[in-house]
Amino acid sequence: MEERKKTHVAILPSPGMDHLMPLVELAKRLVRLHNISVTFIIPTNEPPSKAQKSIFDSLPASINHFFLPPVNLSDVPNDAKIETLISLTIIRSLPFLREVLYSLVESTLIVALVVDHFGTNAFDLATEFNISPTIFFPTTATALSLFHELPRLDETVSSEYRDLLEPVKIPGCKPVRGKELLDPLQDRKNDAYKWILHHAKRYRLADGIMVNSFKDLEAGAIKALKEQGKLVYPIGPLVIKDPIPIEDEVGCLMWLDCQPHGSVLFVSIGSGWTQSYEQIIELALGLEMSAQRFLWSVTRSFSENSQRDPFDFLPDGFLERTEGRGLVVLGKPSWATQAQILSHGSTGGFFMDSGWNSTLESVVNGVPIIAWPLHAEQKMNALMLTEDIKVALNPKANENGLVPRDEIARAVKGLMEGEEGRRVRYRMKDMKEAAAKVLSQDGSSTKALAEVVRKWQNYLNLRL
Repeated sequence: MEERKKTHVAILPSPGMDHLMPLVELAKRLVRLHNISVTFIIPTNEPPSKAQKSIFDSLPASINHFFLPPVNLSDVPNDAKIETLISLTIIRSLPFLREVLYSLVESTLIVALVVDHFGTNAFDLATEFNISPTIFFPTTATALSLFHELPRLDETVSSEYRDLLEPVKIPGCKPVRGKELLDPLQDRKNDAYKWILHHAKRYRLADGIMVNSFKDLEAGAIKALKEQGKLVYPIGPLVIKDPIPIEDEVGCLMWLDCQPHGSVLFVSIGSGWTQSYEQIIELALGLEMSAQRFLWSVTRSFSENSQRDPFDFLPDGFLERTEGRGLVVLGKPSWATQAQILSHGSTGGFFMDSGWNSTLESVVNGVPIIAWPLHAEQKMNALMLTEDIKVALNPKANENGLVPRDEIARAVKGLMEGEEGRRVRYRMKDMKEAAAKVLSQDGSSTKALAEVVRKWQNYLNLRL
């Protein structure tokens, strides 16, 4: 009965762990700071993964979850991009979502439906049930500013953005060359672009947009959005806190315990994305040439000969020559493992793909970055991290798109012991302190979330 009296929020995440994790942290803050109960409603086109189940099983009783029945995507072309697959999964899940929302309206004081940037088609259901349609934007305020600008760009630019001679102007941000915009904007004829544009046009229907960033990190973009009258609430950085205790199966945490403070470069590039055989060789030899300590998580598949074990691809004698100062482990670490590695005192740098979740984890832990963007919005992220915020170094690719070993060695050595790395390290220390401040009791992100909750409560008061 007591639970029936609590304000309740439904959260609709896109399929996949990348979008789920910051929403889980949002739910925890709603429960802890505002005594709100939460229900996750998860659309999918396949049975729930073990990782998803373990995350939800670890959450407090005030956070419930429903896995919607898997939808059928067999009619979707095999080459459909992830933006298309996610959007269709959510649209085809709407009848099931409606049933769950109806049940919540009958049994709880539900005030809002929170979706991420691919969930705007669920707004019609929020309107039907008289609850607040709210967006949680899981990536940068820079990308959000671009998305708000996208309908205008689509109307005024006739060519592909990558062919533009002048950089694209994004309000509050440094101009970005068209070829460095996020991947789905690179081919305007593809359905992925059409879906991004579709959702961007519907952002105006939201009662507010929470963004997983904070003013010290992206002051220009956040200011520009607010000056345009956008109802934007920077509530980040939301990253994994108190990760699930895990068994150190490969011994990487024990190995870190034996290394000097701040001496190890953690190398983990991509989640489900592959490197060529040639690039893996260059990366290995670059790490060796740098003479720095490293912990390298190697993904299991490569774009060539993916059936072979990754250790077979390493240069002959590499493991033996780097023994003692380097540890290579198979597979991308779990979310919990990565959180523990980045918070470990021996970790002094993070060589990664510029994904926003990992970037925010680095910021929260004060770990400087080597940015190696691979896909999605990562090129834009890398530019921001290196040229604007200045918390990262960026090794340069040659004319063939390959980052050579000497360039990798230069970046690694520069980050871990060079003057350029020292400046980046001090800058990241400032960002770490700013991140802690905005999430404190009187911090700007805490206040922004409280403002969202007040709007929800007003929504409820008008309805009762």
